Order: sequence, then C-alpha cells, then structure tokens
Amino acid sequence: MVATIARRFLISGDVQGVGYRFFAQRAAARHQVVGYVKNLDDGRVEVLAEGPAANVEAFKHELATGPRFSEIQHVEEINLDPTGLFSSFRIEH
Repeated sequence: MVATIARRFLISGDVQGVGYRFFAQRAAARHQVVGYVKNLDDGRVEVLAEGPAANVEAFKHELATGPRFSEIQHVEEINLDPTGLFSSFRIEH
C-alpha cells in the first residue's frame, strides 16, 4: 500500500490572471492528486495536494514551472497531515 502525503503550496509571482488555477487542475489530474487550488487576496495562489509522495513531488515540479504566461518567483511548501476528505482536485473561489 502506498502512503498518502499532504502538502500546501503557496506560489508567488505573476500567477493570477494567467490561467494558473486551470493549469494546476490539469496537472493534478495528470499526477493523480486530489485537493484544491485558489487565488489569495495577496496575489499568491494556494494549492493543497494529497496523494502518493512521488505523485505530489512530480506535481510540485509542475507547479514551480507554471503555465506559459506565468512567472513563478517562489514556491513555499508546508507539510500537512492527510485528511482523506478530497475525492477530486477542484478550483475554489
């Protein structure tokens, strides 16, 4: 059995208004992670991801690249305890 991990990512840079949330949702589907992505009032994007460690790590690398018109300056990573509450990856508003 593969252990599930959870991570919270705070992405800063030019990440709002460039399709970043939709990019993250597609990347989550590719890497089979669940959770959410949302814009924060301070201009960052927050992502919570749960899944197997290798999947979450690969997902993190895509988040650090971002979509075509984004410019990622920093990705803060916070380890969390998995909740098991998510069955999909969604965009929150």
